[in-house]
Amino acid sequence: MDVELRHNPSNTVARCRLAPRESLNTEGGAMLACSAGVDIRSSTPGGFLGGLRRSALSAGSFYVTTYTAPDQGGWVDLAGKLPGDVITVDVADGQEWFVGHGSWLGNSPDVTVDPQFGGMKQMFGGQGAFGYKASGRGHVLLGVYGAIDVMDLGPGERVTIDTGHVVAYHLAMTFDVRRAVQGKTMQTLKSGEGLVFDFTGPGRVLLQTRNPRELERLIDENRPRSS
Repeated sequence: MDVELRHNPSNTVARCRLAPRESLNTEGGAMLACSAGVDIRSSTPGGFLGGLRRSALSAGSFYVTTYTAPDQGGWVDLAGKLPGDVITVDVADGQEWFVGHGSWLGNSPDVTVDPQFGGMKQMFGGQGAFGYKASGRGHVLLGVYGAIDVMDLGPGERVTIDTGHVVAYHLAMTFDVRRAVQGKTMQTLKSGEGLVFDFTGPGRVLLQTRNPRELERLIDENRPRSS
């Protein structure tokens, strides 16, 4: 599968070019368009419980959609739910990724994307306790809010990132969650900052330059309310 990114970084569309009979698995609703002759099928990997885990725990769709190119090959266009960029992540054997919910768009067939509990620390992060684990060998496409930023940390190197901006990271990395401002809760509220991740390398972290949680808050603050 070859991926061409268009209209980036603000409104990126990922055109996934498929070889003859090659398949692509996607999140429900991620397709923008596809070439003629592409076979489209919906399924629930893992059965009913697998679909329930994706929808209830990882905030994904109940069904996974699989696109298979005809004998002459084809293409599928994917786009994220929010305006922003799309990134292709290379997944290698023995290098698993944790992907925050709402970011996964699709993956090549040799990659497995399963709901994953991120641990008690992740529970207090901006992406929630559950996301996806991407493993195998191939490509995963992720959609972000805003532009994508990539941070590669060396052994022992540390970085602090607001929880709402974290998109994905190597599962082998270590991290802690804490208040952005050390001290009492009132100091954190006054600063306008919430919780942050402290990541320690080696490993890679993917960030989005805009925070979906803040967008939700802004919409809620300005929506009409009954008197």
